[in-house]
Order: sequence, then C-alpha cells, then structure tokens
Amino acid sequence: MAYCIRRCCELKAEVVAADERETGLRALLNLGHTFGHAIEAEMGYGNWLHGEAVAAGMVMAARTSERLGQFSSAETQRIITLLKRAGLPVNGPREMSAQAYLPHMLRDKKVLAGEMRLILPLAIGKSEFAAAFRTSLFLTPLPIVNQRNNKKGQAAYQAVY
Repeated sequence: MAYCIRRCCELKAEVVAADERETGLRALLNLGHTFGHAIEAEMGYGNWLHGEAVAAGMVMAARTSERLGQFSSAETQRIITLLKRAGLPVNGPREMSAQAYLPHMLRDKKVLAGEMRLILPLAIGKSEFAAAFRTSLFLTPLPIVNQRNNKKGQAAYQAVY
C-alpha cells in the first residue's frame, strides 16, 4: 500500500508540474472533488476528512456518469469495492439531502459562466469534463438518491450512493 501511495503522489506531482494552471490534464485529478467539497462545506470542515469526502464524491461522480450512460455499473462497483477495501466511505452523509449539494457545487472553481462542470469517469483511468451539466439531475428522483421523509413528513432526496 505504501508503494501505491508513493507512486500516486509521484504521478500527481508530474501532472501538476505539466499543467500548473489546471487547464488540461490536471483538472482530471479533481474526480470526486466537486461532490466532496460540497460535503465538506455543508457538514463543516473537519467533520469529514478531505479524502473521505472525495472518496464518496468519486462514487457520486461514477453514479452520475452511469446515469448518463457513460460508465458501467460494473466499473462503479469496482470503485466502490476498492474504496471500501481502503476503509473509505462510499456514501455521502445521511443527513445531507441532494438539494444541499447544489449551492456548494455551483460555487466550485470548475463552474464556468454560471454552468456547472463535473469531472466524470468514462472508464477506469479515463475521465472528462461534463460541460454545461444539468443541475436538474440532482433535483429529481434518481437511482443515485434514496427517497426519505424529512422531519416535516415531506419527501426529500438523500444523496446516498
């Protein structure tokens, strides 16, 4: 495991050095970060470690890509299995509704001209920007959210993946 972590850090350093302004390949290192940063902001920084939030965000990105027909459920399951094996969470916080993600995601540094852009996987090891991403995807009942009733008895959609 130590070798894997060291090698990943070396590869990341190479990518960062090659794309200091984050305009190309480096942006792809942000897989899971848009969702993860929303978790950190909503739950309070420090309540979720950055790596934990990004891990859950990676699964959310995979599920989103799967919903768009760009990623297979088998690949999503592989990500889930690997993250679980590493002891990382694969679900967002139970108390965080899908609607709670949006305000934070719309303030992300990848937003361009008011349009949310996500890094979504196409295959294991290959991702791309999903430009002009439809935020309505998060506000409707989807396979990537579980319906529950809030304290007032109203339907809400919880972002547990």
